[in-house]
Amino acid sequence: MGKKSKRNSGPKPDSRRAELLEQRRVEREALSSAPVRPFEGLAFECDMVAMREFVASATATLPVTGSERPVTLATVLPGAVAALVRDDEKQDAFVAMQVQTFSEDLSADLAAAVEWTAGATPGTSLAASAPSETTARLVDLVDAGSPLEITVHKDFSWWIPEGASPDPEVDATIERANGAILPSARITADGVSAAWWVDAGDKAHIRWVRPEDEDQLMIALARLQSEGALHVGEGSRFAGSFRTHGLLVPVFDLDPEVHPDEWATGTAELGKRLDETLADTSELSSEQRRARDGLRSRQVTLR
Repeated sequence: MGKKSKRNSGPKPDSRRAELLEQRRVEREALSSAPVRPFEGLAFECDMVAMREFVASATATLPVTGSERPVTLATVLPGAVAALVRDDEKQDAFVAMQVQTFSEDLSADLAAAVEWTAGATPGTSLAASAPSETTARLVDLVDAGSPLEITVHKDFSWWIPEGASPDPEVDATIERANGAILPSARITADGVSAAWWVDAGDKAHIRWVRPEDEDQLMIALARLQSEGALHVGEGSRFAGSFRTHGLLVPVFDLDPEVHPDEWATGTAELGKRLDETLADTSELSSEQRRARDGLRSRQVTLR
């Protein structure tokens, strides 16, 4: 009688392999339960995605309801912490989009940070959010229908409260952060929301976070591409798109010497063309299908 095969036997309990397998199982479950669009239901969903992914230094008053302490939404805070409350006369509270530690549910993370600020002691910070089953939904903590009034900053000097004297270590931290900034500006035009100009050095880009269903938007982009109408004005070129947090972000290459405001008209005109094309439900022509396939081949997924 031959020896019993151990090939199908599982890892020994409490072994390192068993621990790794359990960790992977938990990670898979977390991924499967993570919301595809964590900020869906918020009027400012697209701008939040931009502040999370590629805007360097910006702040906005978060429309928190039922809280006596105003909360400022920031791209990033010192040390990449999740939240902090200043120890000054105003005792301003801040929560961050770009953090060092996060879970698979960014909306829950932010909600937990907002709840923390309500009772936090001035001068303290929250290194990482820890949402639980009792954490309120973000859409229940804020006025979901209000737009964000975003202030874009050229550097991180706003990290220091007005009138405060930072120590040399804080000064050095700000200097390092300033050195990594890619200049950004929000495109302001009628009918345009969450379109951002970013200077990447050798060229500039417009990255436009769109709220539409990804497949429908891709079809609309393909229709315009086949007509040579997928641009934001003379001197611009459609570079591709990326997917992040359940949304599609078309990207356009630009001449970096042209001021961001000069792209507002062309961006607004593209917005009108997109709205008209999104309403077209006809079958794609063979040329439009080829354009769609080409656009998909240049698409990148960030998350």
